[in-house]
Amino acid sequence: MEIVKKFADTVIANIEKVIIGKYEVVEKTLLALLCQGHILIEDVPGTGKTMLARSVACSIGCSFRRIQFTPDMLPSDVTGVSVFNQKNHEFEFRPGPVFAQIVLTDEINRATPKTQSSLLEAMEERQVTVDGHTYEMEKPFLVLATQNPIEYEGTFPLPEAQLDRFLLRINIGYPDKEHEIAILGMQQFAHPIASLGQVVSNENLLEAQESVKQVRANDLIKEYIVNICMATRSHPDVYLGVSPRGSLGLYRTSQALAALRQRDYIIPDDVKYLAEATLAHRLIISPAARIKNVSPKEVVKDILSSIPVPRARN
Repeated sequence: MEIVKKFADTVIANIEKVIIGKYEVVEKTLLALLCQGHILIEDVPGTGKTMLARSVACSIGCSFRRIQFTPDMLPSDVTGVSVFNQKNHEFEFRPGPVFAQIVLTDEINRATPKTQSSLLEAMEERQVTVDGHTYEMEKPFLVLATQNPIEYEGTFPLPEAQLDRFLLRINIGYPDKEHEIAILGMQQFAHPIASLGQVVSNENLLEAQESVKQVRANDLIKEYIVNICMATRSHPDVYLGVSPRGSLGLYRTSQALAALRQRDYIIPDDVKYLAEATLAHRLIISPAARIKNVSPKEVVKDILSSIPVPRARN
């Protein structure tokens, strides 16, 4: 677990040169990276969503592309298109912006469902199929999607299948007074992202990802995770509960968190800490509960308080 701890500490310290006072957000981003998962960042403009993605890419030397989603966007604008070459009389594939190791899909809910679905194959299978040909994505591959929670005009809510492919949903939030003053001082002459350098390699990341898989979970912990997820399927305020992909995501992120805490085993606190970020966005609240302004986060908290925490066997 020393490999994971050293990797995470190095990357987090580098990212915090740009993202000030948001250790928990940066840590969860690293957890998703260690679990080879994708992140949905839901927050207001100007809170550092793009800078977070760029900082991660710079820190590990990955290629970075930004896709600005708009209502008139087509799936080929994301995945790429085959173009006829008049010299050799053959079609050539021109890759789209999704062919990068870290992809920021800005305001993903402004694109139509047809364009949103162009990411489904890439996010789940790490490949893109265009005109019958399949193209593999380069490892590591991470999608950081953003959406604005306060603007609803001209937006298309993400379908359940799209939401289920995001490992975590996080909120950055506004900085506190002291950190915002520090941000003003840091950017007096130049943005710190301009001087941010690579501190680890892709090989270090792949090694850390393999180390995370060695973290153990006894049967009681696995049962605890499944009980939480099953409770979402029978909760009176929930129309659609968490899928098995959600329980697997909670298990994997708990493994990564345990490794960051330098443990080779999961404890219930790991599961409880990550349950909201891993499960809340996968829940579809029933119409009657929506009238009462019940949120998915409240449902997760209610379930965590009702499910008994496993105790160690003698």
